[in-house]
Amino acid sequence: MRFDFTTFGEGVLRLSVPAGQRIETAKSFDVDVSGTEANVASALARLGWRSGWVSALPDTPPGQRVKNNFHAHGVDLSAVIWREEGRVSTYYVEYAKPPRPIMIYYDRKDSCLTQLTPDDIDWNYLLDTRHLHLSGLTVPLSDGTQEIISLALAKAREKGITTSFDVNYRHLLWSADEARERLTPLMQDVDVLFLAKRDAAHIFGFDSDVSDVIDRLSQMTGARNIVMSLSSDGVAGWDGSSIQQVKARDVDIIDRIGAGDAMISGVLHGWFGGSLVKGLHYGAMMAALAMSQNSEAVITNKAELERLLAADSIDIFR
Repeated sequence: MRFDFTTFGEGVLRLSVPAGQRIETAKSFDVDVSGTEANVASALARLGWRSGWVSALPDTPPGQRVKNNFHAHGVDLSAVIWREEGRVSTYYVEYAKPPRPIMIYYDRKDSCLTQLTPDDIDWNYLLDTRHLHLSGLTVPLSDGTQEIISLALAKAREKGITTSFDVNYRHLLWSADEARERLTPLMQDVDVLFLAKRDAAHIFGFDSDVSDVIDRLSQMTGARNIVMSLSSDGVAGWDGSSIQQVKARDVDIIDRIGAGDAMISGVLHGWFGGSLVKGLHYGAMMAALAMSQNSEAVITNKAELERLLAADSIDIFR
């Protein structure tokens, strides 16, 4: 088996202005690279897992910028589909201090990824893996991306490959009603289902205590494990028999964006090693690390992660 982890999704350029500036008057932008599935792949690659990413990019400087970012983290990109024409998706971030919230503006229409069909995918590559991870964020981008995700999950089940699915709802991309209708079939029988507690309430109407929400989700989806982000309260996980909850780590927040992807990578890191509970602790720490840096893909390694979990407090490591 070539990979421990494979995934399919979009690479995105992130253009941001710091708090105190407005996009409509900005004279310059900070440039970074994003992509929810590739963020998870990048973190897992840094933790020592063989990770591959399937996507589509234009053979242009913006496309190369995306490639260079994920390549630097150790993700295999040999199945990326290169197009002579087309565009990279972008999104804009306007950081802010209260009373204004952080604002995000998407510009994702007609990107190279949205033009893909199942015939474009190297299925031998995507399924040459121990585990397949997919995200609900990619579903509304086009009919083709939804079809690819649905087919990938079906093919993985046929081959006995474990799967995870992140609901990852974004109200700027589609309504809660449409998300519920289109995501519910994709959530069935996955090995690990990820979602935020707020999304369980907003999309599915499951707005009660953690144990009740997880119980209703397990009945609705048949998921073997469920991991639920509780925002500042941490993360909860159900392994099919019991629920464990891990508190969020203390962190001086520099950038909140990417924390959910980091949490998923930590949980899968532990789950690949045989322990969902340990994965919850890894996930809480990885989320904190993501918020303590500017880049969305967490810059860490296995030794550092273990050291941080073992220490109550480290101000200076000499």
